[in-house]
Amino acid sequence: MHRRTLLAAPALAAALALAAPACAQSARRPLRLVVPFPAGGTADLLGRLAAREIEAGLGSPVVVENRAGAGGAIGSDSVARGPAEGTILLSNIASQAIGPAVNRSVPYNPVTDFRHIALVAAVPSAIAVAADGPIRTMADLVARAKAQAGAVRFGSTGIGTSSHVKLELLKRAAGVDITHVPYRGSAPATTDVIGGQVEGLIAAVPDIGNNDRLRLLAITLPERATRWPNVPTVVEAGFPTLVATNWFGLSGPAGMPAEQAAEINRAVVAGLNTPAMIERLAQLGAPPNRMSPAEYSEMVSSEVTRWADIARSANIRVE
Repeated sequence: MHRRTLLAAPALAAALALAAPACAQSARRPLRLVVPFPAGGTADLLGRLAAREIEAGLGSPVVVENRAGAGGAIGSDSVARGPAEGTILLSNIASQAIGPAVNRSVPYNPVTDFRHIALVAAVPSAIAVAADGPIRTMADLVARAKAQAGAVRFGSTGIGTSSHVKLELLKRAAGVDITHVPYRGSAPATTDVIGGQVEGLIAAVPDIGNNDRLRLLAITLPERATRWPNVPTVVEAGFPTLVATNWFGLSGPAGMPAEQAAEINRAVVAGLNTPAMIERLAQLGAPPNRMSPAEYSEMVSSEVTRWADIARSANIRVE
């Protein structure tokens, strides 16, 4: 019996050696997805949707970690400085483009310190005023702002935020002077628009688009959003340079293998382009997309340049 066992051992070892690669491939390592904002917001929602599609497409468990702070910079830096594999970031306009444009202390390079993988969703903003107020169209807003410089006041979600920088973009495009009033988030800004303390604000449509006490003057897309078909676009209003979105995607550390990035991209693109997901994203105003890693990388680079130029010309700085 002992002799038979000894004779069988080499054959068993050979069989295990042949099976090892297959076992290693099927037992995929878990991934960690860092969302650099608190739980409960649009970023968290999109991060968890992306995590679900990665799990379904790759068979890898994905653990979502909310690591908020410094406008997304803390969580983003943790991924940039982390190991090349195993961790991905919900990259976004705040942490990758506007944050570095307005804050010189951001410790990472938003282009070279990451391997950009996929666009998850590009959510538009809306230019909004009180529903019962005198401003009913973009033409009304511009005329009122031109009649008296600085008399029109617009709230934002804070100094150096996407909401603030897009207001500067509006002022530049329309050639008007609108007074900026920063708030700590969209909720208090919205309250003061409704109450008449400020005339309007620019904010992401998921935050303000369902409030019937606001009137959306224009949406920052080239074509009308499915969810808000009666709201004109900024292009229709005559301001094509106001086309802008609050984009969210996936990025890894710069050292992430290109093959892994391509694999994650395929899983995300396939998952987000199912009929159910297309409908769900449409509720946020986000059209479906099929961006490759190269296309998303190019988009991030162009956005970094665009918002740095606007922040510099408007002298927006956050220290």
